[in-house]
Amino acid sequence: MTWTEKYRPNYYEDIKGQDEAVKKIKEFIINFKSGKKALMLHGPPGTGKTTLAHVTARESESEIFELNASDLRNKNKLQEILKPAIEQKSLLQQGKIILVDEVDGISAVDRGGLGELLSLIDSSEYPVIITANDIWNKKLNPLRKKAELVQLKEISYNLVKDMMIHILRKEKLFIDNEILTKIAINAKGDLRAAINDLQTISRTEHPSLIGLDERNKETDIFNALKLVFKGKPTKETLNVFNSVNMNMDELILWVEENIPSEYQGEELAKAYDALSKVDVFKGRIYKQQYWRFLVYENILLSYGISASKKDIKTGFTSYKKPTRILKIWLNNQRTAKKKSISQKYARYVHVGHKRAMNEFPIIRNILKNPDIRQELRLTEEEIAYLDKPLT
Repeated sequence: MTWTEKYRPNYYEDIKGQDEAVKKIKEFIINFKSGKKALMLHGPPGTGKTTLAHVTARESESEIFELNASDLRNKNKLQEILKPAIEQKSLLQQGKIILVDEVDGISAVDRGGLGELLSLIDSSEYPVIITANDIWNKKLNPLRKKAELVQLKEISYNLVKDMMIHILRKEKLFIDNEILTKIAINAKGDLRAAINDLQTISRTEHPSLIGLDERNKETDIFNALKLVFKGKPTKETLNVFNSVNMNMDELILWVEENIPSEYQGEELAKAYDALSKVDVFKGRIYKQQYWRFLVYENILLSYGISASKKDIKTGFTSYKKPTRILKIWLNNQRTAKKKSISQKYARYVHVGHKRAMNEFPIIRNILKNPDIRQELRLTEEEIAYLDKPLT
């Protein structure tokens, strides 16, 4: 058993460094009937969001029904799995808690899933606890309004170190204090990562000889491309894009743009062949909703393209931002004023924003009237856009 599972907290008193979050979740359970029906736990990975939900179920003598949102990306799946769980009474316990883990997954490809989740929350007779690493995605705006937000903070390195010492005493093991301090600092508030590192190091014969590199929570896209294109394909290559703060579609564009900068001839053909297979799996994912194909998409994009070269490459290469992203950005800049004007007009005359965009040539003529411009409170930039000759 991994130590993260073995020493997972069972009661509120076992949870360290999250006193405010514990207090708020207790109040949420007590006031559930009169307050909001959903609570969202958010914060960095490894801070105990899922654990806190399980502890709450134990403390309140409730059954817990757990779902991972990455498997529930559309309305039909939510109706099939979550709706019965919300409607059925608990068989074994007095109450029930519905846990929707990693709700970021729903927002990634929303096919009615988020709207259905909001509807199910309204109809739920049981508390709904939602976890997310990043709740500020604009698609989650309706969910933030519906749920009570509780932030879990990064755990201080001193507290992480105390927890590791506690585990070592239970395991009747000893590791040098300097090594423990390094592990705690490098974890950057991620207790789960620290415990995993501790267990790994505890199995080595000479822990003091192990080099502890600082844990990078986020990798720059340029360094990730350098590792894939220049380095030897390794296990690290497989995981390199997981730590880049970009979605898969953007990553594909970056790789596509820069392959010719590194590969030629047979290597270039092999790399593009791997990339074409990435596109095939991407299509299957979107059309058939086979989200488990993401693992193959990632393997081909990282390890597959890295393995296309014959030898390790040296020297400096200047990687370029994808031109397709640049074209999209330029187009967005051109239409930004059109969108903002359409939104103001749509609100004023009570029509949909899409309709206003479609009828913009007509609206443009209406907005030649200075009084109407003033009524809509158009900015100088928006007025300049309207006065600009059509091309």
